[in-house]
Amino acid sequence: MNSSNESSGSEPLDLSDLRILVVEDSWQIGVAMTSLLKELGAEVSGPAATSFDALLLACEHPPDAALIDFDLRRGERADGLIALLHELGIYVVVATGYTELPTVSRHGVTILHKPVSEAALIDSLRPIVTRKR
Repeated sequence: MNSSNESSGSEPLDLSDLRILVVEDSWQIGVAMTSLLKELGAEVSGPAATSFDALLLACEHPPDAALIDFDLRRGERADGLIALLHELGIYVVVATGYTELPTVSRHGVTILHKPVSEAALIDSLRPIVTRKR
């Protein structure tokens, strides 16, 4: 995740009413995302590095939103996890290094291209904050 010193026009976002699941196989990126989200007030589960671990966390603490890396541990792709979470009504943000996702998503998910800036991550969560309130 990139820190962004540029002015993006983004104002701080209060995430205190949100539960967010972080699914990221890079421990450093997952911890950085988790720390930022907690600083903004969110209750965070994860980071999980596989779909299986993510689903366990989602069952224990049902999230309002999920931040998901498309490529997970051991070559696993997150398209099945994305579809399942979307069907459960969970707002999904996908982080990827791909310019286009290898599988065409039928689901309306927000896509962030890596490296993800803090401003882009925060902006991607505005719709769920608005919907939740």
